[in-house]
Amino acid sequence: MTPRLSVVVPFYNVGEYIGDCLESIARQTFADFEAILVDDGSPDDSAAIAKDFCERDARFRIVEQHNQGLGPARNTGVREAQGDYLTFVDSDDLVSRHGFEWLIRTLDETGSCLAGGNARRFNNSAGVRPSWIHRLPFAKDRIATHVIETPDLILDRMIWNKVYRRSFWDEHGYEFPAIRYEDYPVTLQAHLDAVTVDAIAAPVYYWRERESGESITQQKFQFGNLADRVTSAELVLDLIDSGGPGLGEIRRRVHSHFTQIDMLTLMMAFGAVPESEEQELVLLASRFLERLDRSVLTRAHGYDRLQHAALRAGDVELLRRLAHFRNEGGLRGGARALPKPGRRRQFEHNYPGVHEANTAIPRSLYQLPARELTLATTVQDVAWRDGGLAIKGTAEIRHLATDAASSAVRIALVVDGAETPLAVRRFEATDSHGDTAMVGFEVHLDKPLLARLSETGAPGHFAVRMRAGKARREGKLRGQKAGSPGWPPGNWICANSWVQPGPGADGAFVLRRMVDPCRLTSVDQFEDALVLRGRVPAALDNPQLQLTRPLSGQDQVLSVELSSDRRFSVRIPYAPIIAETNPDDPFTQRTTWAFRMVGSDGTEKLLLWTAEDQAVNHLEQGRLVSLTRSTGGYVNLHEGPARLVAERALIVAESNELRISGPLTDVTHSFSWRRYIDDSDDHLDVACRSALSDGQWTASVKLPALVPENPVAHAVDPLASLADWVLFAVAADGSAQAVQCEPFLASRLPLVIEQNGHMLGVRPHAGTLHVEVR
Repeated sequence: MTPRLSVVVPFYNVGEYIGDCLESIARQTFADFEAILVDDGSPDDSAAIAKDFCERDARFRIVEQHNQGLGPARNTGVREAQGDYLTFVDSDDLVSRHGFEWLIRTLDETGSCLAGGNARRFNNSAGVRPSWIHRLPFAKDRIATHVIETPDLILDRMIWNKVYRRSFWDEHGYEFPAIRYEDYPVTLQAHLDAVTVDAIAAPVYYWRERESGESITQQKFQFGNLADRVTSAELVLDLIDSGGPGLGEIRRRVHSHFTQIDMLTLMMAFGAVPESEEQELVLLASRFLERLDRSVLTRAHGYDRLQHAALRAGDVELLRRLAHFRNEGGLRGGARALPKPGRRRQFEHNYPGVHEANTAIPRSLYQLPARELTLATTVQDVAWRDGGLAIKGTAEIRHLATDAASSAVRIALVVDGAETPLAVRRFEATDSHGDTAMVGFEVHLDKPLLARLSETGAPGHFAVRMRAGKARREGKLRGQKAGSPGWPPGNWICANSWVQPGPGADGAFVLRRMVDPCRLTSVDQFEDALVLRGRVPAALDNPQLQLTRPLSGQDQVLSVELSSDRRFSVRIPYAPIIAETNPDDPFTQRTTWAFRMVGSDGTEKLLLWTAEDQAVNHLEQGRLVSLTRSTGGYVNLHEGPARLVAERALIVAESNELRISGPLTDVTHSFSWRRYIDDSDDHLDVACRSALSDGQWTASVKLPALVPENPVAHAVDPLASLADWVLFAVAADGSAQAVQCEPFLASRLPLVIEQNGHMLGVRPHAGTLHVEVR
């Protein structure tokens, strides 16, 4: 019988990854498929792994050819495919378990020509995180749309997160060119040719980011790679530039995208290619620059326009310096402002070449517009102390130096438009340029002040007003980023009002007040089940507990025992949870459930965690069930492999060491702090002293061992890490996995300590535990 879906999987030299890729395809909830594995002359053991898989699963078959490249290998797979639908998977990536089902379901319902879904990036050291390039096209479900109606879809340049109707593919005769970056010419052509397209926000694809940088997209500064990138872009430009007037907005967006991504890559390459290739790169980049719309180029970032001018002038030496400055992080905090000679209150960017009288580069390109002197804030610490909430952070005006004598900071709590000024304690801290300056602040909100939130029910944010010299700027407190306290704890401010700090809808730092929320107050752990206890508000009639799997959309409803005082208990057996053998996340092999109470009238309330600040774990059959909190403080349940999880982090001053600990699993491990060498899978390990006691493991390391012996400071970017260590657990067979950072530990991080003139910060990143050395 002809399968409904054909999955084309070309492979070359991916022996380390292809097994996991094929397993993720085999576990799909949509089972009516064939998988055509195209061996593109792979010299390693990839073919042996693929053939073994084909022998075990009749849906998989292998096709062999001499090495021709990814595009021709995909074309070979298409010619072999027999299904009504067609999709592509790269052999080092993974597919989410519901990915094919969701995409085919929407195509069956709408009749669209193709359907695409969101993607995640992942690797072992950094965990799983959203794919930046896919955030706009798949921000929400868009059914039966089109790229002209939804221009964000021009960013959807990958072939692999989609399912195509085979009749549509054959009607237009799509073929992949024999170059790298072969996706975009085909993908955009398909978007334009389609009658309608479906885009779904759920993640259907997991895109590997190799530590070694060996994948095609990560070898971006090799000249052959750059040449193929330009050729691919030119094919796309030929497509849209020859189109009619209806493509005006598409054309502008594509030119803007190429300016921001591909032209930028060419400019950065001047800091990486050997001197022997620089003139070739000048010719290649100049050719591409001439294809881009001048009206788009004039709206590019000022530093981009400076690099474009150096390219037009053929100034290779300046191009090299500008690229090094950018590649080494010179733009991270915004280059320091230089007073413009003879002009009061006017500034120039301290970029390479600013002090040189180079008539080929317009001096105006170094001008620093006043609009770029923006307020920059961060949130560094959030803690409940002395019955109130203490918040520490930094505030500065971007590009300008901050000193105590000529600067001032005012901060107010804003609730429903009403401002309450706060007492601000200022202190020296590291600014965005890596300098010690008077940018640190601390504010404290006592219970009476927090009660203002109770009066209106509106969330509160913080207005920051900053003066540095003659410049004055204001805005909301923001800056919860990687390494900041992204999981701040909440607390009761009175008998029935809970305040939860965290990011708001617009990204600003806010305080959300919840009145008599549905809440978990305690957990009882038995051999066969968890019993959750808590309280529901009176407005929720005849509640039931709904467990939802966010990545799959599946729900399960459990009965609730409810007392007259609105206290509830609900029993959650382990067995049905552990019986789930097809996890939603194909990389972590973990499934997550979110909890909400649902009333008889359909009213839903998320279940807030107000119990002890500690996860509840149960280990059975090599699987770990963990009840814990989410980023926003709500109850989550995770089920997955018995990977080690860190629950506590402690800096022991007496022995000058860092101790990480967590619950034992049934596998014995040793521990090492590991850092990867740039552009390599090679790594350096610092072994930990391990201890096992009372069902807990502890990994201890002397802090000086984490400071590199000969650290190389980034002169351009003082904030760059000298070393980024990840805690790994190593099993007896040598396999290693990054230790997971438990959410309650994440809420107590970062920990920062000075060591031998360097700052060491213990921070969570995408679910793993890091020590950054600066």
